[in-house]
Amino acid sequence: MTAADGTAWPDEPAAYRITARGTLDPSWSGQLGDLAIAVDTADVREPVTVLTGRLADQAALLGVLNHLAELGLALVSVERNA
Repeated sequence: MTAADGTAWPDEPAAYRITARGTLDPSWSGQLGDLAIAVDTADVREPVTVLTGRLADQAALLGVLNHLAELGLALVSVERNA
């Protein structure tokens, strides 16, 4: 189901791209909603971790964001992909 403006409801699956400051080993994927994890070290002074994939709903997204915060990674951006 979608809202009148075409966006998905919070309880529907959606694809996300989450960027966080710092590095995270890809082995954490299973604990972060099975999102794909890539580390961008182009800027050696400030590497970033990029998580991509589908999450079941907004509650799953909040769980991932909370887990990143608990791991000490500062959130840079969250993008919802169509």
